[in-house]
Amino acid sequence: MPASARRRTRLLVVASASAAALLIAAGAQATAATTQATQPPAGPTSDAAQSETVKESPTGSYIVQLDDSPVAEYGGDIAGLPSTLALPGGKLLTGARQVTSYVQHLARERGDLLRQVPGAKKLYDYNYTYAGFSARMSHDEAVKLAKSSGVKSVEPSELQHQDTVDTPRYLGLSGKGGAWQQAGGIDKAGDGVIIGVIDSGYVPERASFAPIKTTRQSDALVAKKWKGTCQVGTEAPVACNNKVIGARYFDAGIGDRPIADEFRSPRDYGGHGTHTASTAAGNNGVEMSVLGRDYGKGSGIAPHARLAIYKALWAVDATGGGSGTDADIIAAIDQAVADGVDVINYSISGSGSTYVNTTGLAFLRAAKAGVFVATSAGNTGPGVSTVGKNFPWVTTVANGTHDRDVQTTVTLGNGKSYTGAGIGAGTPSAPMILAKDAGLANANPTNLVLCMPGTLDAAKVTGKIVVCDRGVSARVDKSLQVKNAGGIGLILVNPTASTLDSDLHSVPAVHLDHVTNPEIKAYVSGTANPTAQVGAAQTVRVNAPKVASTSSRGPSLAGNGDLLKPDIMAPGTNVLAATSAFSAAGGQYAFMSGTSMASPHIAGAAAVLKSKYPNWSPMAIKSALLTTGNSLDTNGEPIKNDSGSAGNPFGYGAGMMQAKKAMDPGLVYDSSYDDWARFVCGSGQVAPTHEMCAKGKIDPSDLNYPSIAVGDLAGQQTVKRTVRNVGLFPEIYRPKVEGLAGFQVTVSPKLLIVLPGRTASYTVTFKHDGAPLEQYSFGKLNWTSSRHVVSSTLAIRPLTVKAPVQVNGTGTSGSLEVPLISGYSGTLATSVSGLTAATVAETTLKDPGGVSFPTANPAANAHVAKYTVNVPAGVKHARFSTFDADYPAGTDLDVFVYKAGTTALLGSSTGGSAEEEVNLARPAGGSYDVYVDLFAGAAEQVVKLNHWEINEPAGNLTATPASQPVTAAGQTSVTASWSGLTAGTRYLGRLAYTDGADGSGSTLVRINS
Repeated sequence: MPASARRRTRLLVVASASAAALLIAAGAQATAATTQATQPPAGPTSDAAQSETVKESPTGSYIVQLDDSPVAEYGGDIAGLPSTLALPGGKLLTGARQVTSYVQHLARERGDLLRQVPGAKKLYDYNYTYAGFSARMSHDEAVKLAKSSGVKSVEPSELQHQDTVDTPRYLGLSGKGGAWQQAGGIDKAGDGVIIGVIDSGYVPERASFAPIKTTRQSDALVAKKWKGTCQVGTEAPVACNNKVIGARYFDAGIGDRPIADEFRSPRDYGGHGTHTASTAAGNNGVEMSVLGRDYGKGSGIAPHARLAIYKALWAVDATGGGSGTDADIIAAIDQAVADGVDVINYSISGSGSTYVNTTGLAFLRAAKAGVFVATSAGNTGPGVSTVGKNFPWVTTVANGTHDRDVQTTVTLGNGKSYTGAGIGAGTPSAPMILAKDAGLANANPTNLVLCMPGTLDAAKVTGKIVVCDRGVSARVDKSLQVKNAGGIGLILVNPTASTLDSDLHSVPAVHLDHVTNPEIKAYVSGTANPTAQVGAAQTVRVNAPKVASTSSRGPSLAGNGDLLKPDIMAPGTNVLAATSAFSAAGGQYAFMSGTSMASPHIAGAAAVLKSKYPNWSPMAIKSALLTTGNSLDTNGEPIKNDSGSAGNPFGYGAGMMQAKKAMDPGLVYDSSYDDWARFVCGSGQVAPTHEMCAKGKIDPSDLNYPSIAVGDLAGQQTVKRTVRNVGLFPEIYRPKVEGLAGFQVTVSPKLLIVLPGRTASYTVTFKHDGAPLEQYSFGKLNWTSSRHVVSSTLAIRPLTVKAPVQVNGTGTSGSLEVPLISGYSGTLATSVSGLTAATVAETTLKDPGGVSFPTANPAANAHVAKYTVNVPAGVKHARFSTFDADYPAGTDLDVFVYKAGTTALLGSSTGGSAEEEVNLARPAGGSYDVYVDLFAGAAEQVVKLNHWEINEPAGNLTATPASQPVTAAGQTSVTASWSGLTAGTRYLGRLAYTDGADGSGSTLVRINS
């Protein structure tokens, strides 16, 4: 397995800005005669190179993967050890003789390896979805293990973070003909299905987790597959029942990081896990109240499913936010599959640029073993290509708004009223003050407008309603600071477009949007004695869904846009569910927002489907949800973003989940491990010799997926799909394509006649016919019968020319061939910019931070350098880089780029090494602030920022031929030649392709002379 790039991510209940960087192939040496594409992520690293490039772990622990396969995919190639593969659609039989024998074999392999590093302290054994172990050890010991026979990889255990009553009606679960009724009633919704929730634990006393009435048949079904246990813990122990049938906690990797109030048990402190678990499968008819207000009876999506709790996230600071190490998380996934869960909910952060990191591979084996996995898409929107966990074998969920909103209105002294989010009681009319005018004498102005701790002056705030900006600190902490300073109310305003959240504040509060922000501030600033009155909360119906601004967007960096992610959308804004006393201000229930809250809706829906169709595979369930998704809002208009701008499938995937329709989808698209392996091999993320390539490779667009995405259409491309009739009757389906103006779309055959249980295949040919080049166009392919409409979302990007993102060469002179496929017929012109030598800036940094860089409040300090770089107008490409080769092993740098003097993050690169890169294509002229953070490494060292601004030809690079005739979908090439370079210098150039009109494309040329 290639070395995977790691990404430290942030709490996914709160928005944060991040942009994935291109990954550079470790250990690969490009020669003057070798072309190396660096499409994100970069090409594979050999196993030998892997052994030499083990990155130092910030947590002190490492995950070791054996050469042997895990139980879920062991095929019986070792003499005397029969295969342990689960049958298609079946579950792992952990008690079977062949399984126990193979697990014993893995234990012997682990023992032999651990004896080579006597100083290592083992944390976990991994058997079922991942073959190996995790251990706390020194970096030298990790490097030694990586070189040992029988070891496939050694990777650092990184720190990951958690990504939140009327929903059943909104999603088509309750009511006449709803999904619950189709499943046999509420007491059958999820019956016999086990949902494993990997999160921060649960609060067992909540009514959502009380014992349920079951049948002997249901109990027998659960008992047959359940192999888990109830690990009650040592602090505030829990007690399981027939609702929460199992609970475990995993803390070997996190060590002593949790705060003192955290519990060494499955009990939840921060509240995130309780919220996700109760959303997925909380009991029906639970009375829910917040701040003394009754919000009626709530329910989980699969109220009769059983729950298994796997606590792998821990509160590590006073905010209660959950963090967990990869070592603990992989152990939880492995155990959940071994315990016999049917569904996993994973509302935790993750990489968006790779399919083959440890988490992705663990979920690959889980899906192979028949487990449906729902994951949160991430909360780093609305920037493009921010979506995480892009594995095709999981269902990645976006955050949409609900048609039930809880609103609060604030009325100013001038009589104008503004409505926003809020759930509490109101205030009488009272004086107002802007936070910027309410500070202590020494308060930092930037922190003051955000109402950060230690900034507000009680003499100025007491008895007043304070206007604070959203950002950096937790929203609820702002109201706490107002309260501590004597304030009686909060008006929280968005500086930029974002969600409005109904939080549990310490004083009555209203959360207003970015449009209202300047009007509020203008009134306060321009009025001698400004006043306001915050009204009590009201529940109202609104147009929905809208895509939450914070919800991460596609296109996926992994796969170069050939897989549409996120997959689907579910309610994730202001979701009401059970939580801990910490998150409920001493109560039991709270509104929370984020893709974390959207994901368990899909996990619960999958459980309802699994209870009705126990033999369906995870991908069949996924297909049923995606092909019945709704891309229209309650007004019948296309879904918009919550900022009011037009939405698209990169925000909402297949649309809002429709549980009622998913119960009878008509046709499903299925896929298996072999398909996923060929997909990964075709993506270029593993070497051709990798075991996942044993059965060949496919173009990623050809995976039998419910949606169709082609991110690199060069003139014309044909994709194939196969569907299975899961209905009771033979049906005749006819295709119809919606949207995709500027393409000729040909579907063959024109009819699908499919018998029950049988399959049929079809092809779709996309031919460019005038659609804007280099831009995605969207549409739908609907297969319609007399009973069903089966919809596949389409996302197609036609290219002027299909070309490598980057080619690499070495030497002061040389040449290399750049392969191209034309997207049109006509004349292709190629011009050059550069080669430009790197400009290198240096700063000495010390005291590595080991904490996430505050992207919304960037500043230099002892371990963060700030460089201001001038980019001339007309520059075609700017790049900011650091390189592993410049630093000792174990150095971890992060790079963040802003428009100078602003907090607008333009790009970041936050991998687990010193190899970082941020690219800006056609940047606006002017100054840019570049921050380099020494996250880990030596106590003090010189940090170098390399940057290039590519503009005019430098006379040292040529492209031949400069002009040539091309035909649509035809293969050709150009030769890039360089000369006269200075030895020992890093150069960057650019080849630009054009059709003579609007079409364009480019390849970066990187030369190490």
